[in-house]
Amino acid sequence: MLKDDKRLLDSIKEAIQEKKGSDIVIADFSKMHNVEYKYFVICQGNTAIQVEAIAREIGDYVREHSDEKPMAVSGMENAIWIAMDYGRVIVHIFQPEARAFYDLEHLWEDAKLTQIPNEY
Repeated sequence: MLKDDKRLLDSIKEAIQEKKGSDIVIADFSKMHNVEYKYFVICQGNTAIQVEAIAREIGDYVREHSDEKPMAVSGMENAIWIAMDYGRVIVHIFQPEARAFYDLEHLWEDAKLTQIPNEY
């Protein structure tokens, strides 16, 4: 893992934890061929308000600590599933029902999954 990737992933994880996001999973695609991104960070909040707060915290925290801004953010209007595109890292913030339905962490069997323990 490159130093910049680690700093970005750590900043995203810390921001999620700051807003009490839960069940963080990092899917590592860096060893896979023909994949445009290197990592997915997947987490959840319990309500639309919490999902939106997590996304805003990630944007602010990452800009402050890693000097990066997302290239695109999608889903803020309903906050059921917000995706933040940092190029090599895509962040997915779900409400629980949407996360269970889409089950992103199990779509790629070759990806290495790292679960981050909840802090509360």
